[in-house]
Amino acid sequence: METTTTNTTTKFYLRFDVLQRIEHWVLVASFTTLAVTGLVQKFALFPLSPIIVRLLGGIESVRIIHRVAATVFLIEAIYHLISIGYKLYVEKKSASMLPGIKDLQDAFQTLAFNLGLAKERPKMGRYNFIEKAEYWALVWGLVIMALTGFMLWNPIATTRWLPGEVVPAAKAAHGAEAVLAVLAIMLWHFYHVHIRHWNASMFTGHLTREEMEEEHALELEKIEQGQVGPEVSPEERKRRLRVFIPVASVLSLVLLYGVFRFVTFEQTAITTLPPAERNVPVFVRATSTPVPTPTVTPTPQAVQPAVGELSWEGGIGDLFARQCGACHGQAGGFSVSDYSSVMKGGVNGPVIIPGNAEDSRLIRVVGGGNHPGKFTDVELSVIRDWINAGALER
Repeated sequence: METTTTNTTTKFYLRFDVLQRIEHWVLVASFTTLAVTGLVQKFALFPLSPIIVRLLGGIESVRIIHRVAATVFLIEAIYHLISIGYKLYVEKKSASMLPGIKDLQDAFQTLAFNLGLAKERPKMGRYNFIEKAEYWALVWGLVIMALTGFMLWNPIATTRWLPGEVVPAAKAAHGAEAVLAVLAIMLWHFYHVHIRHWNASMFTGHLTREEMEEEHALELEKIEQGQVGPEVSPEERKRRLRVFIPVASVLSLVLLYGVFRFVTFEQTAITTLPPAERNVPVFVRATSTPVPTPTVTPTPQAVQPAVGELSWEGGIGDLFARQCGACHGQAGGFSVSDYSSVMKGGVNGPVIIPGNAEDSRLIRVVGGGNHPGKFTDVELSVIRDWINAGALER
């Protein structure tokens, strides 16, 4: 537990062994990947999100990376569970991460010390109340994210057993817990470990005596008094291993199979549908594309109004409503329900360029003659003149 440097009198105490440090950095990598790939999907309209999505190869790649990181996170949780069992049963170490009454007392005494109401900091053991709170918050987050993640990953299977409302509810809970976890790491963990006092034990594996006195004074006293916990004899270790290894192996296989079923239970919603008929002709000339039957209206007067009289409220709006309203009403990507909607355009951008009819997408699409909704030559001429005149509303 204790080593001394060769050139100074500074003592160092073992905090984390190599396996614990590797486990921590795998956790850091998987958590960070999940945070980045998850938040760019939750906040897709944030200016930085599209840039990250493009750098990662597109939204499908982002989703695949997110799911791979989730799988790594689950596998590490299994390893952590088995390692805890090994330390508790084989090495007979105490469950020092379990919270107790002393942690509550330490929290109040720390608050009182920070406010100047107490003279001394509390003496805390191997894990103080702050570290225990972080640990159990991580466990809680793992449970929530695993349950809601399964629902989002397997929506068809979920709705076979639960109401359909649970899927959007799971999405909301998944995103909210992700934001909470990221904020907890950035504001809480970073402050206590890297800002308030730089703790390098996850890099070096050790703490100095001064660091132990400040954060784990109670553990330091036990170490210096030789109270390092029960020693397990080689014979007892072998006996316990004969029990632990088969139990841990079976439990690991069961949990790993659970992770495998988690990620392969349902590929996509499409795979649950009946297979489509194959070798169907893509295009059959005799079959026309069904379109809504346009409303039969009288042909507009062939007399074209003067340019100064052309406006949306002066008749252009009625013309769009008659010829385009059946397909482009209130719903859809492009609406002709009012002037602002027409000028706003559709999912591909504006369709009208005021003052430039020939470059307007509306004229190029409708004037080609292949669009389901057709204007007469007179109507099209009126619309061109309206656009060239500035596409006025009134």
